[in-house]
Amino acid sequence: MPETINFGNVSIVLCRPRYPENIGAAARAMRNMGFVNLRVVDPKDCDLTRILKLATHAAADLIENMEIFQDLGSALAPFHYVVGTTARLGGQRRTISSPGKLARDLVPISRKNRIALVFGPEDRGLCNAEIRYCHALVTIPTSGFASLNLAQAVMIICYELFTAAGGEAEDYTPRLATRHELEGMYAQLKGVLIRISFINPENPEYWMNNLRHFFSRLQLRAKDVRIIRGICRQIDWYAKKNYEDGRGAC
Repeated sequence: MPETINFGNVSIVLCRPRYPENIGAAARAMRNMGFVNLRVVDPKDCDLTRILKLATHAAADLIENMEIFQDLGSALAPFHYVVGTTARLGGQRRTISSPGKLARDLVPISRKNRIALVFGPEDRGLCNAEIRYCHALVTIPTSGFASLNLAQAVMIICYELFTAAGGEAEDYTPRLATRHELEGMYAQLKGVLIRISFINPENPEYWMNNLRHFFSRLQLRAKDVRIIRGICRQIDWYAKKNYEDGRGAC
């Protein structure tokens, strides 16, 4: 039996939207495709009257239940898999997928994991610091002019997820580590690698980005994160012990 996306496990996250009408239109697009979980991060204008005008009565309940956050990290903390949308390529923006391929990839992941689909502000999209939260990136192909209206982008991604189905059962995907668990691991890993002079303390994020890309490809589980953090603690303890033993010998 073909399997579709687990709608209840997918949330649309609008990061720093500039216009309340776009929030409403995005909610309407979500309702068209069966998605109901909406999160908004640091909106420039959250005028409910203007939002509801574009959402219409059909998506009014999405607006009533939407969650608003001050920063993207807090909004993404409970999610196991995060996908960012971008029109810009190159540099730190690797692991680019098409909407169709993304939808097929997310089918098995959505069974046991909460997924966030993040859309950046209308004028410039997600910045590099926000991209670091993402396990994968998706770009919507266009002909020449790459800038899409926010609600149009939401509709295209939601449509692909709505229609995603496989003829045969996909491989089982277990519960992955949440964004909160991963960020704790990255912070601990960065601290240890700086202390043992593995990465340059002047520009640690440059080196950490490579590690983020590496670990994102592995789709770490919560158990994997605990193992890595345990290794970091042991390295920290051993380095401290050697330092204190050496100081005592002087």
